[in-house]
Amino acid sequence: MGQALPKPALRPFLAEDAPVLAAIFAASVEALTGDDYSEAQQQAWASAVDDEEEFGKRLASELTLVATQGNSQVGFAALKGGDHIDMLYVHPSAVGQGVAAMLCDALEKLAGGRGAKSLTVDASDNAHEFFLKRGYVGKQRNTITVNGEWLANTTMQKTLAGNAAPGVPT
Repeated sequence: MGQALPKPALRPFLAEDAPVLAAIFAASVEALTGDDYSEAQQQAWASAVDDEEEFGKRLASELTLVATQGNSQVGFAALKGGDHIDMLYVHPSAVGQGVAAMLCDALEKLAGGRGAKSLTVDASDNAHEFFLKRGYVGKQRNTITVNGEWLANTTMQKTLAGNAAPGVPT
């Protein structure tokens, strides 16, 4: 009988997390997006973390949460401008353990608590189904250029529940 994994927990981003989160970002892109993006597209996408200092500044400029399991970082998510999920990445070894759902739940609650009526995300093709199951609706298809490679994603939006007090039906 296998040992149960510790339940994931959330905490705020710390500057010293940047190198580990950059590695999670790159590992996630490399291991989880191959069905939807070419190797050249994956390499261009993963290059966003080549400059760890700049990546750390980006994370620090947004509301970034880090998911941990035991003493290890296993994922992270960042809220930009109060109503846009800028990044949501989980290490491949932690996929399927509720980490992404926990991160997304937290961002949705934080955004709603700050008065956002809806939340948007530019979901990669491999993340589209995850957001669809959470009630996000596709609004428009996008193509962006990253280091000379075209990458497709879909802007998705979810209307957040009313900002009523806890326990009060909306």
